[in-house]
Amino acid sequence: MNENTSAIVSKVWSFCNPLRDIGVGYGDYLEQLTYLLFLKMADEFSKPPYNRKLPIPTEYNWESLTSRRGDELEQHYSKTLNVLSRQKGVLGQIFVQSQNKIKEPAMLYKIIDMIDKEQWATLGADIKGTIYEGLLEKNAEDTKSGAGQYFTPRALIRAMVECVQPEPMKTIADPACGTGGFFLAAYDFIAKQPLDKTQKHFLKHETFFGNEIVPNTRRMCLMNLFLHNIGDFESENFISPADALISDSGLRVDYVLANPPFGRKSSMTATNEEGEQETDELTYNRQDFWETSSNKQLNFVQHIRTMMKSTGRAAVVLPDNVLFEGGAGETVRKKLMETTELHTILRLPTGIFYRQGVKANVLFFDNKPASKQPWTKDIWIYDFRTNIHFTLKKNPLKLEDLRDFINAYNPDNRHKRKEIYNAGTNPEGRWRMFTYDEIINRDKTSLDITWIKDKSLADLDNLPDPDVLAGEIIENLEAGLESFREIMITINSEKEK
Repeated sequence: MNENTSAIVSKVWSFCNPLRDIGVGYGDYLEQLTYLLFLKMADEFSKPPYNRKLPIPTEYNWESLTSRRGDELEQHYSKTLNVLSRQKGVLGQIFVQSQNKIKEPAMLYKIIDMIDKEQWATLGADIKGTIYEGLLEKNAEDTKSGAGQYFTPRALIRAMVECVQPEPMKTIADPACGTGGFFLAAYDFIAKQPLDKTQKHFLKHETFFGNEIVPNTRRMCLMNLFLHNIGDFESENFISPADALISDSGLRVDYVLANPPFGRKSSMTATNEEGEQETDELTYNRQDFWETSSNKQLNFVQHIRTMMKSTGRAAVVLPDNVLFEGGAGETVRKKLMETTELHTILRLPTGIFYRQGVKANVLFFDNKPASKQPWTKDIWIYDFRTNIHFTLKKNPLKLEDLRDFINAYNPDNRHKRKEIYNAGTNPEGRWRMFTYDEIINRDKTSLDITWIKDKSLADLDNLPDPDVLAGEIIENLEAGLESFREIMITINSEKEK
């Protein structure tokens, strides 16, 4: 982030504290910024040199806000949101269920004035996008709001994209897209390649497909993509409000990049095509699933496999329970190895997610046509967890931290990999290959595999810093509590049958 971009982020974010004093939280503020930024940019694009006709009624455009003061401004802004929420296309999707949360007219005017002083249309997509991403990350840091659960570390996303290497003229989906981080990284990767006019149009309008059931998060995703030059004012809706797990939409894509939500709670509610919340059972009964389960992550694995073309490729962040859980978990792992080539697992360190207690992995797998023999022949595992410590503030995860993994993955030709691990000469090597037979013969076909000694357990003189150690204790306690919650949910659901 350059100095000018940082200055704009700081200026925009400077309103947070005074707004919080009058009861407007980070998330609410970011939501209002989304509305106002959209209207300001629409205003700029309606004037020379762009002269675009946009579907915003004149009486509710940007100038209608800047020309008002006091109570009249607050009332008109509230009415504007109500009117625009009923419009079609991206406009209606941005403003769906919108409400004015800034009831103090003087503060509302100051924010509008601050936005009005910047020429947003002339800023490059990379700058606008960086500003908005900066705001989203600041919002994610507010752990009390829970916004961090929708924010995957950008360094991890970029590393996953570098490994998958998405190509132009191919489709990309994320069935739980949050604020759109995977789409942005994929867009940047593809946009750096030499593209002709057709390829540029496809990248902007036809590449990305997502689902996000939380209205505010979906709104921020649409705005985030729009500011990064994905989609347009009049684009068709490519971020669905429907719960992806309800049914097979029929969509088949070339790539799936995703970090599905952890936990089980939201599986009790579903969002229909109209965006309405409906109470549902803990399980999704789908004919295309290998196994019916209350474990949401296992359901997402099955759904993602359904979404993929026969040549499709996926990189998915999943919690540890997907690797070792018995019953449905074992069935899903076996079927995944049979029907796809599950070739790589990256074991992630703790301390990189805003939600504490998360122990996660990235699974890389390629879909294949039907076959009598399992497609998975061997699985390469990179242990990026044991004896590795990160914290969100003092030592955050950076892309360079993942460079050794990317090199070991060998994106240019993953079939020419070399083990770093050696039982005799390098038992601490983090990159190791396991055959299909070795995996299938493990208890419950467990993919939860580690071989490196934990130095903190063996060497008391080599303990991490106190804050890191305390963080790890909290992570482990949170993970343990989450496991107990899941066990209780399973027990209770069994009793109800």
